[in-house]
This record gives sequence, structure tokens and C-alpha cells, in this order.
Amino acid sequence: MTHVSVPGKMGLRALAPHAAVLGGVVAGVLVVTFGADPNEPGHYPGCPFLGLTGFYCPGCGMTRLVYALAHGRVGVAFGLNPLLFVMLPVFGYLYVRWAVRSAQGLPMRSALLQPAVAYSFAGLLIVYWIVRNLPFAHVLAP
Repeated sequence: MTHVSVPGKMGLRALAPHAAVLGGVVAGVLVVTFGADPNEPGHYPGCPFLGLTGFYCPGCGMTRLVYALAHGRVGVAFGLNPLLFVMLPVFGYLYVRWAVRSAQGLPMRSALLQPAVAYSFAGLLIVYWIVRNLPFAHVLAP
């Protein structure tokens, strides 16, 4: 006989952090989508790293990327932050997996969360950060 796990009180309680994360993301997307155009200066805070150093951080262009995606401009969104654009489906997958496994009462496990993968991603992020600020890689600049 196979036992099927159905979320009970603990399962629903375990989903509270997931609901908070999802709510925060949805609220942020709605603010950017229906708020002022982030392409016009003065409506959103600028990147502190860019402001202090004059160099782009790995996240520069994220707000405008969300705005472009929400308005159906996929090509523009990709050009604003290619790394984040490519990683969005991965983050979505990890979020759904986290929620499902929590509802089942299981710990979060994924090959994407292994130390070698995490260190490789951190290395990629650092290389991206450096390269997007080099003169020959202006295509990576937001």
C-alpha cells in the first residue's frame, strides 16, 4: 500500500514563507508594471553600486527588464540584463520545487543547489559583473 502525503496543518503552515515570497514578487512586478516608466529617470532609486563607482553591477537593468517583460517587449528585456533573463526560468523552477517539496513535508533538494553548481554560478556572476563593464562588451550593459 502506497502512502500519499496530503498537506495538513503543518503543510499549510510550511507554505507561509512561499506565499510571502510569491506575494512580494507579485507586488514588485505590479508596482513596476503599472507604476512610472523606469526608463524615465527619477521615478525609482538608482543602483547604489553604479552611483558610487560608475560601473554596472550584475543586477543593473532588472527594473527595466521587468517593465519590458510586463509590456511584452521580450527582446528589449533580454538586452537589459541577459543573465537575469536567462535565469528567470531557473528561479521559477526552484521556487515551484521549493513550494511543492515543502507542501509534501520534504526538504528542498535539487542538483542546482549542490555546492559545485552554486560556486560555478557565483563564478559566472563575478565574470558577468566584470565583463559587462569592459569596453568590448557594451552589448551586456543595460
